[in-house]
Amino acid sequence: MHTPDTADLHTQTPGEADGRSVRQPRSVRLERRRLMVDGVPRVVMAGEVHYFRLHRRDWADRLDKLRAAGCNAVASYMPWLVHETASGKVDLTGSTSEYRDLVGFLELAAERDLLVLARPGPFIMAELKNEGVPFRIYREHPDAVPLGWNGTPAPTRTLDYLEPGYLREAERWYETIMPVLAEHLVTRGGPVAAVQLDNEVGMLSWVTNTPELTDRTLADLAGWAEERFGREETLRRYGADPRDAAAWATWWRAGGTHGTEQQQLALHHAIGDHHRDRYARYLLRLRDVAQENGVEGVPFLVNLHGTSEGRGRTFPIGISQLSRSYAGVPQMTSGSDHYVFELTVENVPDLYVMNAFMAAVHDADQPLTSLEFEAGTGDYGEDLSRQASPEATELKTRLCAAQGNRLINYYLFSGGHNPPLDEPVGDGNDRVAFTGERHGFAAPVDPEGRLSETYPALASGVRAVLGSGHLLADMDEEFDDVVLGYVPDHYLTEYTHPAAARREHLVWQLERHRGMGSRDILARALLLGGHSFGAVDLSGAATSAGADLDPAGPVVALASPPVLGRAVQERLAEFIRAGGRLLLHGVLPSLDDDGTPCTVLADTLGLVGGETIDGTPHHYPSVRATDWAGARAEVRVNVLQRLAATGTTQAEPLAVDVADGSPVAFDVTVPGGGRATVLACDYACHLDFWRLLLGRLGVHRRLVAHGATAGLVTTTGVDAAGQRLVHLVNVSTVPQKFTLELAGVPLADGAEIELGARQGRMLPLDVQLDGAVLRWATAELDGAGDGSTLLLRRGAAAGSALLETDRPVTVDGAGSTATRTAAGHWRVSWPQGADGEQLRVRLT
Repeated sequence: MHTPDTADLHTQTPGEADGRSVRQPRSVRLERRRLMVDGVPRVVMAGEVHYFRLHRRDWADRLDKLRAAGCNAVASYMPWLVHETASGKVDLTGSTSEYRDLVGFLELAAERDLLVLARPGPFIMAELKNEGVPFRIYREHPDAVPLGWNGTPAPTRTLDYLEPGYLREAERWYETIMPVLAEHLVTRGGPVAAVQLDNEVGMLSWVTNTPELTDRTLADLAGWAEERFGREETLRRYGADPRDAAAWATWWRAGGTHGTEQQQLALHHAIGDHHRDRYARYLLRLRDVAQENGVEGVPFLVNLHGTSEGRGRTFPIGISQLSRSYAGVPQMTSGSDHYVFELTVENVPDLYVMNAFMAAVHDADQPLTSLEFEAGTGDYGEDLSRQASPEATELKTRLCAAQGNRLINYYLFSGGHNPPLDEPVGDGNDRVAFTGERHGFAAPVDPEGRLSETYPALASGVRAVLGSGHLLADMDEEFDDVVLGYVPDHYLTEYTHPAAARREHLVWQLERHRGMGSRDILARALLLGGHSFGAVDLSGAATSAGADLDPAGPVVALASPPVLGRAVQERLAEFIRAGGRLLLHGVLPSLDDDGTPCTVLADTLGLVGGETIDGTPHHYPSVRATDWAGARAEVRVNVLQRLAATGTTQAEPLAVDVADGSPVAFDVTVPGGGRATVLACDYACHLDFWRLLLGRLGVHRRLVAHGATAGLVTTTGVDAAGQRLVHLVNVSTVPQKFTLELAGVPLADGAEIELGARQGRMLPLDVQLDGAVLRWATAELDGAGDGSTLLLRRGAAAGSALLETDRPVTVDGAGSTATRTAAGHWRVSWPQGADGEQLRVRLT
């Protein structure tokens, strides 16, 4: 198995006293959305190995398998539950159990030249009991157990993060483990390159619909509300007096269901908003404690949760919950935690949009990372109810690398076993986790150390990324002239009182329209239609890369529910009036976040939203595009909204309701020259229709794959020197044959490119070598070479490359040739052959 060269991540000098290698101090920093290792952009590929679930004798084997797969880093949780002994003391050196020898594991990782991503909790999940928190915390600090709606205790083992008793215990855990991590930081010659703060904060409360409504939390919320609005406005807005503690608590635990509909909606919004501030306070306090105990000079990471049932539509809830803790905070960034199973035409937009929305709230230095990157068979219940294809991990790896992920941690890389608890608790197995004796049975390396069928595909994905890693690490994705709008408050939906009918209906409206559009069609049509796009945080957060909407910039595409906060409506209205371009897909916004009427954006567009029609088992709403789209059949939709023009703008109907001829789409020009397309229906994902629609706003594909069918995702990355990678990810179940055109220029001299079903490729363009330029290749790079050697990883089909150089060129490989062209360049060609074979092209 080929292993990419990762030696450039490691520096050692001989030890003087005992002959062992001594690692030199390193630097790992976040800069320009890059992960800088010793001042050089790098891509870090890691795998999660739980030392506490393996015998010490097995550690070397698992780390060797990680290195053999091409990875240059290892990640691991470091569970408080495991390291705290029955006596209450913490063992981090293995003096009481081999499963607690964190120091030994760190030293072994250093010997294997692996960077370490430390994940010390306090919460770690990972199927551990109490999510990795010791049992005694719950006994000794019962006030830390949150109360939810109607005063009901939380059904999970979550805790109130800011409850003083729990928080002090968490600080003590950090005061114990952080000095050990500090001693092993890369800045001191150790392997620890980054530290994750807690894990999936807020997830347990979200998935159980259990906001934290203890007396202490509600008193804090009362002060928070009164500081924002004053006492009288707080009473009017929410229906309760913030200075009457008993009445305030009773009212909020009842979800405001005895008040007006607006009070009910405002109250739920405030609970989510306040929780986000609390999560930020908690995570930033953990960071302060880590720094106070010596962990400085390496990045801190925040793990974002949110995928569900193989989809990523709910993932932005995690961004919305936690972005206040890291957005704009120096040397902190977020990482995705995703489980989307297979990558298909259904969910490939999910993963793409997840990355785009994460980037939208990052500042100019914060790169994308993935801290739990799903790997393995997916048989998490050990019941064979599902089985992921081996290529799923590689496809997801390629897509995330194309979008600029600088760190990927495969979770779980290696399985293990769950050791017994120090003290039996009588829960059926008395082990540290609830999966039984074995754990990680779906991993590429199973609990016994055997390789599953997914291991080679994981290694192939790592090889692809690190083969072009010297370019990827310093590249940014290029976008077409469109960005997707991200509205954080559209994802402030995790809490709904069971009796709050108005809130429940509003959340339903948000869920079906937000983010990617009704039926996800907006994002799917963009991505599978051949467009690459970024995202913009429309809340106007100062840390957003696109916080100041530029009227001369890209089209803003927004999936629009009826609810859109007044501040966002005002920003978009100003954007349009100043000459900006807007695509609205959904219904015309008509409500503020608290449910009060707000039509600022509709008024600017000169449109009025009428009746919204939903499909039912006996009603089939349909629309017909007007003449601009050519002769088209009417299309069945699930939802449509009838629109009317007020006459204050130029408005041309684009589609009508078949039933009565009412317009459901308009092309609008506002005074000042701004343009908007409003499509108030979930028009089918006819890619040619959507390309025409986008074309009316001036959005066209830079990269065109002629002859490709639906399922091919294309994008490009570029660095400051103009070197490019063309990313091709075929999530379709059929092979693709196509030619490529970039900015109107055929690539690879118009050569047909073949890409197998569920395969990917990264094609280099204008890559600089020593005295030569690789203009293009139909194979991907297989390493940086040495300046005079070009390394290519061939596919199964025949291929070619073009080098512009005056130096003689030779090529290794049976049947391969290097021929001088009439223009004086060198064309390298190779026949069909073994997929994955490395070709060496030499400049002599």
